[in-house]
Amino acid sequence: MMRERAAGAKVAHLATLRPDGTPHVVPCCFVLDRDTIYSAIDTKSKSTLKLQRLENLRRHPAVAVLIDHYDDDWAELWWVRAAAALSTTERNTSEPSRCSRASTPSTGTSPSRAP
Repeated sequence: MMRERAAGAKVAHLATLRPDGTPHVVPCCFVLDRDTIYSAIDTKSKSTLKLQRLENLRRHPAVAVLIDHYDDDWAELWWVRAAAALSTTERNTSEPSRCSRASTPSTGTSPSRAP
């Protein structure tokens, strides 16, 4: 059931490490194909093509990807997290670039208590 929920989500959050070791988290569009998450980097709506996430990945390929759903009804909350080593491809094709291969995803369906 989590795989179907994740596959139907529209946005994930990609976490990388900056050179100083601090986290850098950005939203990303993605496609889930079995145990692989694909996300493309395009040129629209960006002030630069020198993206921090790509610089981070060149130095440290370990990433975390979080896909989640929030609802005011906490019984409907869910999340899926995948930690992996990212591989990238730089090509100008319609084929998506590999974002990460999920390894031992963690999942959650509701918080243990209200805030």
